[in-house]
Amino acid sequence: MFVEMEDFWATGLWVLKIWLYLIISLIMIPAMFGFSLGISETYMTILVKTLEWATLKMQRAKTDEQTAKASNGLIQREDGSMEKELEELRRSRPKPPVGGDFTLSDCFYFSRRGIESIVEDEVTQRFSSEELVSWNLLTRTNDFQFISLKLTLVYGLGIFVRYCILAPLRITLACIGLTWLVIGTSAVGFLPNWRIKSWLSEWVHVMCYRICARGLSATICYHNRENKPKKGGICVANHTTPIDIVILCNDACYAMVGQVHGGLMGVVQRAMVRSCPHVWFERAEMKDRHLVTKSSHISVSSDLWSLVSTGTCVNNTSVMMFKKGSFEIGATIYPVAIKYDPKFGDAFWNSSKYSMVSYLLRMMTSWALVCNVWYLPAMHQQDGEDAVQFANRVKSAIAHQGGLVDLQWDGGLKRAKVKETFKEQQQKKYSSMVVGDDSSGNSD
Repeated sequence: MFVEMEDFWATGLWVLKIWLYLIISLIMIPAMFGFSLGISETYMTILVKTLEWATLKMQRAKTDEQTAKASNGLIQREDGSMEKELEELRRSRPKPPVGGDFTLSDCFYFSRRGIESIVEDEVTQRFSSEELVSWNLLTRTNDFQFISLKLTLVYGLGIFVRYCILAPLRITLACIGLTWLVIGTSAVGFLPNWRIKSWLSEWVHVMCYRICARGLSATICYHNRENKPKKGGICVANHTTPIDIVILCNDACYAMVGQVHGGLMGVVQRAMVRSCPHVWFERAEMKDRHLVTKSSHISVSSDLWSLVSTGTCVNNTSVMMFKKGSFEIGATIYPVAIKYDPKFGDAFWNSSKYSMVSYLLRMMTSWALVCNVWYLPAMHQQDGEDAVQFANRVKSAIAHQGGLVDLQWDGGLKRAKVKETFKEQQQKKYSSMVVGDDSSGNSD
């Protein structure tokens, strides 16, 4: 019996060695030096053809339901402002030559907007998974429905491939990548502040992030690399998931500005900051936010690194308010638009529903992570433009390039209520229309 146990453990150890040798030689080493042996490309080709075949099968089975288009919501809102919409309601009644006026029909505007917000507001839907045009053979995005025997067999085979082949491979790569990142950045942190420390820190970050990207079967397409951020500026991108960092750092190393976290991400953050001037802060603390602005100004003026400034995770359908802190220091802004393909997996991290470990496990059991990254031309603050206006201009450029909805709402509404100042601003706008232009100067 004892001899049989020894043979069992010896066989298991041999299998583990072969497994690690294959991972290191076929995946890790090519990832470290930024090239591929074609394994990921072959997998993606087979996956795309399989999903196209499945989509065709489902469309044929549901010929009576050819309304298969992405849902943008129950409510179709108009893009006009309060002033324009109220003017449309008042067009049958001439405006008095002096002062403002009140029309009873104004109540219809506020009633309609209130009902729209009750049925489906613009904020809440941005913190749930994006709806798909067709089922991608993942029950986390759509419930399973029997359509045909062939499709059911493919679905079952997909479960086996994702959980029994891809998941162990991805978990192994992620563990190796994160372990090397923690150990490597901690070791580099003990070196004196010489030029070689910066070079080693950048090399360790990029190498480990490339390994982690392979652990997610990430397929990244970078566009307009001539606009790639340069050191001494601030890189601003829309935010869907912490994996945004992995996506951007596959192409360059950044000193990041972001929310401080606990758990696994907290361990990684504390290790990273030892070798690179990252800035982690608590958004709820005003002192931390002032410290971020000061630290960002010091890093930019010393020409150390480009900084990444991001906000609350949104489901990759829109861009929400950028905080003005990064736009107040007069640095060059390098906008970056990131758009994930939901057909291969939902990249959105709902932090109120899933922990970081649970989220990573969901990503590692998805088909793949496919995204496009657009580097936009550098932007500068214009004369007479304040930080808020500059931030909104950058946000609009990112939304336009990524095909996202440009929203003025603060992502903090995910957990907080609307500020009283915003309510007062809307009240002042309407008051200026009723009382007259005399009060409009005080409405800003």
